[in-house]
Amino acid sequence: MKTQKRNVLFLCTGNSARSILAEAILNTKGQGRFIAFSAGSHPVGAVNRFALDLLRSKGHPTETLRSKSWDEFAQADSPALDFIFTVCDNAAGEVCSIWPGQPISAHWGIPDPAAFRGEEKATAYRFVEAYRALEARIAAFLAVSFDDLTPAELQKQLHRIGEVGTFAGK
Repeated sequence: MKTQKRNVLFLCTGNSARSILAEAILNTKGQGRFIAFSAGSHPVGAVNRFALDLLRSKGHPTETLRSKSWDEFAQADSPALDFIFTVCDNAAGEVCSIWPGQPISAHWGIPDPAAFRGEEKATAYRFVEAYRALEARIAAFLAVSFDDLTPAELQKQLHRIGEVGTFAGK
């Protein structure tokens, strides 16, 4: 039986780092099963260079990544979303649009590596930490048996995944 691809939207405020990392990770690791997107409530308009460098070093395609508004996904002709994950506390607390497709949502908060101010090596390390936490959560997400869970059970499972891969920086 062929499983349909599920659409996933990762939300953050600036859509320059965490949500971009999550989009790239899921599109690579969930290939064939998921289509990942990212957006921000107040996009900064550019993807952070540390995020792009890290993704390239891990073998992720980066050509199509861009910082964009979540309004793009609230249109009538937008893809129907199956899941929405907020990856920053600001976006989790903001009033979101009404999303087509009645997606299941969860908060997977990750400290913002783009907000860190310090030497380049220390900044790059913050991006690696965020990547690892997101990678662990996405691995747990990919292991979920979606067809065997009720919507309520699935919602509970996705909230639990938000605790996977936490680290001291949170």
